[in-house]
Order: sequence, then structure tokens, then C-alpha cells
Amino acid sequence: MKFRRSERLVDMTNYLLEHPGELVSLTFFSERYQSAKSSISEDLTIIKETFEQRGIGSLTTIPGAAGGVKYMVSIKEEDVAAFIDGLCETIASPERLLPGGYLYMTDILGDPQTVNKVGRIIAARYAKANVSVIMTMATKGISLAYAVANYLNVPVVIVRRNNKVTEGSTVSINYVSGSSKRIQTMVLSKRSLVEGSNVLIVDDFMKAGGTMKGMVSLLEEFKATVAGIAVLVESEHNEERLIEDYISLIRLSEVDERDKKINVSRGNYFPND
Repeated sequence: MKFRRSERLVDMTNYLLEHPGELVSLTFFSERYQSAKSSISEDLTIIKETFEQRGIGSLTTIPGAAGGVKYMVSIKEEDVAAFIDGLCETIASPERLLPGGYLYMTDILGDPQTVNKVGRIIAARYAKANVSVIMTMATKGISLAYAVANYLNVPVVIVRRNNKVTEGSTVSINYVSGSSKRIQTMVLSKRSLVEGSNVLIVDDFMKAGGTMKGMVSLLEEFKATVAGIAVLVESEHNEERLIEDYISLIRLSEVDERDKKINVSRGNYFPND
């Protein structure tokens, strides 16, 4: 079946979006659409220009017999800023206050469009970091981890508080919680992480950073490297932050139960904010 150019462009775009970070040869597209490589190259030029103009991502062409084209996600800074500002407004609603000064976030972390956008924003920051795995704790941050992993086209590993028989043999460490100062345990299946992996840690919320520091220590047991640490919300903490190199989309600076006031602002995703 011979494809028309319009059909090729639609299908090729869809394929690239579904396979981020994957090197796709021109031969693959040529055989898929029964078209000459010169026509495929022209199509890719159109897609590349459109992606860059719309802030969808970038296409990198790698020459040679083993070369091809690779799609990497990106997003315009103005779109990120608008999204974060809107999310700050949503989180600042007094109705989100729960007893004990906690915030209700389940609806946000359960909304596919919101989680997908957060995932794209984080993934865009680390698109060129050669991330091989996303790591998160077995908490509400799991949906965010999978959203980021989808845009980077890498697997997710989940750190747990205790052993599960379905995980097989595990590696466990003790760490000190940054906020409560309690000694806690985290475990990870030995089969879930290959030695030397380049790992991006993703979570929904961070206080002092004790859990993040614990995951960094756990990665040392696997001889893995930390590609980065990214959180949706960081809480300003009176004590010293246990980690320094991380990005956050939103900063929670004050929760006043009595006056029903929540102060939130942009995190450090934009360094000058």
C-alpha cells in the first residue's frame, strides 16, 4: 500500500511521539511507507520544523549506515510558566487544607492531563541527560514517575518501605527521615536495577529531603548514578535541606490552618524565580 505524503506525515509524527529517545532508521520509514529515502528526509524536515516551532520537541539526525532520526521532548518556557502559575492558584485554594496542616492533592495527582503535563515538563529538563531509569517511592508520586518515564521512554523502579514476596531478593538500607528524624527503611528488588544505571528520582512532595537522600544512598548500593532529582512540590523547611541538587515546580512556603491560608509560588525550575 502506497502512502500519500499527508498520511506519511501523520503516521510518522505519531510514531516518533510514541517512541521518544529511540533511534529510528530512515530505512525503517522507507519500508513502512514504501517511499524513497529522499522523500522520507523531506517529510522529517517538515516534522522537525513544526516540532521546533510549536515547542513539541526536537529531531536529531544521526548520519551513517547505523544512523537515523531521534525525537526528544521539549516544551516552551512560557507554557511551563503558565502551567505552574495555574497549578499554584489551584493548590492555594483554602478548601485543600486538611487537619494537621496537610494539603489535599489526590485530585491533582489523579488527573491524567495534569500529571501528563508535569511529566512532560520534568522529562524536557532531562531529555538530554541519558536517563535509563526513573525511580520513585511507593507513594502518590508513582503516577508522576510513569508520566516522566513515558516521555523519556525508560522503565520505572519503585522503592518500597518493606519487602514483598513478589519482588524476590532485595537490597535494603536504613535512613533518617528529614522531617521526623526517625530511622526508616527502604528496599528495592535486586532485579529491578542494572548496575551502572543512570537514574532520575521523581516524587510528588519533598520536605527536608530525607527520603531523597535515602534513595541516593540506595542507588550507591547498585553502583548507579543520579541523573537528577525532580519533585512537583517542595516545602520550605526551617532546618537544613539534606539535598541540594534538585528541581521543583512549586514551592510551599506557609500553611496557616487558623486563617485558612496557603502560600505557594514557583519552585526552582526557573533558576531566577
